[in-house]
Amino acid sequence: MTSLELTGKASEIAAFIDSVDTFLFDCDGVIWHGDYPIANVINVLEQLRGMGKRILFVTNNSTKSRRQYLTKFTQLNIEAYVDEIFGSAYAAAFYIKNTLKFPADKKVYVCGMSGILEELESEGINYCGSAEDNENLKSMAEMSSVKNDPDVGAVLFGFDLDLNYKKLAKAFTYLTHNPDCHFLATNQDLTFPTKDTVYPGTGALLASLSAPLGRKPIVLGKPEPTMMDVIVDKFHLNRERTCMVGDRLDTDILFGKTGGLKTLLVLTGVTPAVGWEKQEIQADFVIDSLGNLL
Repeated sequence: MTSLELTGKASEIAAFIDSVDTFLFDCDGVIWHGDYPIANVINVLEQLRGMGKRILFVTNNSTKSRRQYLTKFTQLNIEAYVDEIFGSAYAAAFYIKNTLKFPADKKVYVCGMSGILEELESEGINYCGSAEDNENLKSMAEMSSVKNDPDVGAVLFGFDLDLNYKKLAKAFTYLTHNPDCHFLATNQDLTFPTKDTVYPGTGALLASLSAPLGRKPIVLGKPEPTMMDVIVDKFHLNRERTCMVGDRLDTDILFGKTGGLKTLLVLTGVTPAVGWEKQEIQADFVIDSLGNLL
């Protein structure tokens, strides 16, 4: 399959937009780089809303809750609403409550940041870990202080700037000593795009736990179908008239394709502008930047 290039092709762009009722947008590398909106993207989003298109923001970044993401959208002068934001932190909390039917007397051990905690709280799920374990072990002698907690019924792993040996040791202990402990991850993106470069992502950190366990987690973000099914059901989407827009072939575009959606690749993030056409995963459409869609 060969992607249809849209850059600078007004008639093809118009036909593409007419074929879509709902756009699912990744954020990092598509809408913004760090704290900087990508050129003309705000204008494009406003025009799409003016055409009556539904807009949803779907992100694997678990560091922020939906409320915290809304604050970022507001700071960047991008129109958005809480119900339009679907992050991997919320997807994880939704899954734990509604699919796992997580027992009220159990708690989730979190390797992650405040976005996960806030979404777990919103779903009434007990948790531990995260910031309370930011202070690492000081010596090998302190390793014996890591004890099993039989009340931990799940380990949820997300991006964590304060990941340390104590957190890994605790998560490993719970997953090896509690037979029914669920191993969950918000995503497994190997890299994370910023304004000028990319850095190691959640998947790189996750390997430090999954490798010694010899066990893979249930992944709740893109490209896993669990997240897509929840989005489609929640918003009653027509898959044939919905398009996933992203900068990563192995997450965003694969997510859309396996979910039966149209897919649009933008070249402002992880996927380089040179060589994308040689990759195994191909989007239906490609454009140099979302800012050039309109």
